[in-house]
Amino acid sequence: MTDRFKQIALSVAALCASAALAQTRLPTIPPASYSPEQKQAAVDFEAARKVPVFGPFEPLMYSPQVMSQARAMGDYLRYKSSIGTTLSELAILVTAREWTQDYEWYVHHPIALKAGIKPAIADAIADGRRPVGMNDEEEIVYEFSMELHRTKRVSDVTFARAEKRFGKQGVVDLAGINAYYTLLAMQLNMAEYEMPKDGTRLQRLPK
Repeated sequence: MTDRFKQIALSVAALCASAALAQTRLPTIPPASYSPEQKQAAVDFEAARKVPVFGPFEPLMYSPQVMSQARAMGDYLRYKSSIGTTLSELAILVTAREWTQDYEWYVHHPIALKAGIKPAIADAIADGRRPVGMNDEEEIVYEFSMELHRTKRVSDVTFARAEKRFGKQGVVDLAGINAYYTLLAMQLNMAEYEMPKDGTRLQRLPK
């Protein structure tokens, strides 16, 4: 075996090992294998969401207290925030795009469209472009969210505009939505959570 062939073989083996490791970082725990704490977390989850543990909450089940606290925060921020479902979904799309989180986008893209976000706006976000044709509220949410993700701050002008439209509770909720879905995106990216077979990956944008 030539040295060149050995190098290629080692590289292929390393890639295969890396792929296998990625698939098993945090594999979904079978309910039959739940610890008592995980069983209670699963019961609480299903009572609140009316479905079994799914998606980003599967890797979080390795820390059932974190999973339960995250689920409880999401119960409010996703379904009951003071800025409303449509604008919440817009902020979620921005977060999924900024973290290039395929599963988060896969789940929330159709929800956002159903909630009233125009397809052209969602497509622009997916492409990493600033959408055109946003209404005033959408523009406020987009600018606020993008500043948080890109600069880690919100300018005085952007804050004042958001506070005037949504109030103090609204700006706290809007920041909370971005933060909550960043938490889930971090967990999913860290776990290398697999996309469903019918999913389409977001374009990997230049850094």
